[in-house]
Amino acid sequence: MAIMKVIEIMADSKTSWEDATKKAVEKASGSVKGVKSAYVQSQSVVVKKGKVDAYRVNVKVTFEVK
Repeated sequence: MAIMKVIEIMADSKTSWEDATKKAVEKASGSVKGVKSAYVQSQSVVVKKGKVDAYRVNVKVTFEVK
């Protein structure tokens, strides 16, 4: 049996939601070991002067606790 823990990370990107998700997973992997999955809980954008300026994601990252 494995013990899993979930952390929540918000990340952003100037290019896409996919890039923001990739950044969130990479950041989590730098802090914790054994990342098993990531779930994008929500997506949003930052609007400046009527245009999309950045893409944001709220990601739940699951990792194994040893």
